[in-house]
Amino acid sequence: MTARPGSSGGGPTFALALGGGGARGLAHIVVLEAFDELGVKPSLIAGTSIGTVVGAAYAAGMSGRAIREHATATLRDRSGVMAALIASRVGRLADIVSGFGNPFLIDGERLLDRLWPEAVPERFEDLALPLEVVATDYHARAEAAFTTGPLGPAVAASIAIPGVIRPVRLGERLLVDGGAVNPLPFDRLIGRADVIVAVDVTGGPPPTGGRSPAGFDVMFGTLQIMQAAIVAAKLKIYRPEIVVRPAVDRFRVLDFFDARAILAAAAPAKDELKRELERHFSSPRLRGEADSGESPSG
Repeated sequence: MTARPGSSGGGPTFALALGGGGARGLAHIVVLEAFDELGVKPSLIAGTSIGTVVGAAYAAGMSGRAIREHATATLRDRSGVMAALIASRVGRLADIVSGFGNPFLIDGERLLDRLWPEAVPERFEDLALPLEVVATDYHARAEAAFTTGPLGPAVAASIAIPGVIRPVRLGERLLVDGGAVNPLPFDRLIGRADVIVAVDVTGGPPPTGGRSPAGFDVMFGTLQIMQAAIVAAKLKIYRPEIVVRPAVDRFRVLDFFDARAILAAAAPAKDELKRELERHFSSPRLRGEADSGESPSG
């Protein structure tokens, strides 16, 4: 019998790219549950922004269901989340009067410390699966990827949405949201596994029903348009074997309190992904069999 993808039987491998998209990235959890139900694991995970937050928990050894339970329980406690946000704030209310600084700016590392599952280790080296975290080097205007060392600062850099989470300084580099340069980092996985699975939750701004969007919505919507354009351009150059797009476009970047609704909207992507994985890994090419010219059986 042929080993299943990513299984311990030495069969074909797959790598996973989890993209940025704010609250829409909770849909990544559904994808991880699909892997668990098939009994498979990616050989490597690359993530950007929210993709690194979810990806790090999975790479730490948590199941998709455990991540779902942690996320929904945490986000159900609105007062607890608000307390964590206030405790993680680096700005001061006096900044409104002075005109300098952002009184609502959040320290990403502090926020992760308060909201991340305890199972997530402090260093990349202690993860159960290899993880690559993508951020943006602000001064170099280029991509910055991390695979070793402290995990928290790297992920905090990757989620550093301009105007919301403050940039992270590592050595001489000032790092911001990885979505500015690589919102869906599947290109970092090319040639490193038999199949690449890319989960795209960028999309565009949600529909407003003809109403003019408010200030923050315009800013986040513009970022989403930019990121979707980057992903579309990348897909013209190289398309991963499996691209998953959960139906979560109606949600906004900061709609984290709609976690249950996001997960429900993403649910149909689970069965679709299972079918795609089975189809790809039943092919003679990946099984190392001679191509007989016949259609592979499922």
